[in-house]
Amino acid sequence: MNLRKRNKGTVEVHTSALNDIMFFLLLFFLLASAVVNPQVVKLLLPKSESGQQSNAQKTVTVSIDDKLNYTINKKPTTLENLPAEIEAYQKAAPDLTIVLYAAGSVSIDNTMLVYDVANKLKLKVVLAVEPKK
Repeated sequence: MNLRKRNKGTVEVHTSALNDIMFFLLLFFLLASAVVNPQVVKLLLPKSESGQQSNAQKTVTVSIDDKLNYTINKKPTTLENLPAEIEAYQKAAPDLTIVLYAAGSVSIDNTMLVYDVANKLKLKVVLAVEPKK
């Protein structure tokens, strides 16, 4: 008389928890990559040995690329609309500082146009540079 069971147990791997973990890791790395490099407009900035980190609390970024395309906080704009758009940001934050990202090949005349707009609105301007290596 054979009284042993003939059914063997099945081995299963539950992966539902792994899916949740992978989702959270993906979400974390997407958010971390956005925080690390918030500047979407890729520019080759001028280099400086005495460059310092700006500690201004309320800033607006103005970028000028090689083709003289102007952007304010990653939104494309024209030179004619630049004063009005910066003034709109100034109304929200009166002690605003403009961080100017100008490509290395942009002439000083084009960067001075942004400085002129800032002087008319009585705002501070900081020129962004990369440290020399």
